[in-house]
Amino acid sequence: MDEFLVFVAVGFAAQMIDGAIGMAYGLTATSVLISFGTHPAVASASIHAAEVFTTGVSGLAHWRLGNVQPRLVARLALPGMAGGIAGALVASFLPMHIIRPLVSAYLLLMGGLILWRALRPREAQPGGRVTLLGLTGGFLDAAGGGGWGPLVTSTLIGRGDVPRMAIGSTNAAEFFVTFAVTVTFFAAIGLELWQAILGLVVGGVLAAPFAALIARHLPARALMLLVGGVIMLLSLRSLAAALGWF
Repeated sequence: MDEFLVFVAVGFAAQMIDGAIGMAYGLTATSVLISFGTHPAVASASIHAAEVFTTGVSGLAHWRLGNVQPRLVARLALPGMAGGIAGALVASFLPMHIIRPLVSAYLLLMGGLILWRALRPREAQPGGRVTLLGLTGGFLDAAGGGGWGPLVTSTLIGRGDVPRMAIGSTNAAEFFVTFAVTVTFFAAIGLELWQAILGLVVGGVLAAPFAALIARHLPARALMLLVGGVIMLLSLRSLAAALGWF
């Protein structure tokens, strides 16, 4: 029961972060599971199974609060599902030590761009192609145990999308991506950590509505500063770990 409550707490904290600023659920939960000695592929499979429920509730909450653009969700979800399936297959059989530092370096640059935009605001200019973004985000998320939010949300905000709409739409699209990834992992390696999955689900579902409220009411500049800061901290940590600095 003590271990179950730990996963409830982890799921709650991770979903509060993810639902409010559009990222870091997978990264947070993955780090905890791996610290318990879990194989990365098994950790990713377990987290995505939990995210089917948490992203569903989070996406619904964001939609009810007007934080979702349905057309953007569709443009992200379809390629994201394809990329997620490919990433899950790669994670099941191949290591990811080569691609991690490249992704971390990209995210570090995007975090800096978002902070610059927050300090020097300009009129939002949404638009552009997001198919490749969804494909890449889905692949890296499944293969690395997290990364959909940091990659997709940061890119959308970095190109000028309204932060709360980028966060809400990214969360809504993530439901479809996590569903496809979970089915693929289940077919490839199965699902084992049911206690961890259930704890993450309970904590995440409890947190989702509150996180959506935070995303709706927090000022746009504050959201951008939070997003940029979190991205830079996470990417610096990942880059240092990948290079063997700690």
